[in-house]
Amino acid sequence: MIDLTVEQQQLAKIVHDYGCRFPTTENGDSQLLQGCYDYMEAFKQVLDSSSKVQMDYICLQYPGFFRFAKLMECKR
Repeated sequence: MIDLTVEQQQLAKIVHDYGCRFPTTENGDSQLLQGCYDYMEAFKQVLDSSSKVQMDYICLQYPGFFRFAKLMECKR
């Protein structure tokens, strides 16, 4: 098991819950992106405080976080 801080877990769950709100369709992705600004700070805090191993673990444990991250990667 990978050790995560309580803050990393809480922030990852916030982003995960948001990422899971929308259907996994192109329309759902568009809806997610329309409101993503409010979750960018939490997302960035997790990115900045996590090692690569921790990020891999977070993305496995929180598929909504992973979806959010993949959409941010595509929109750079």
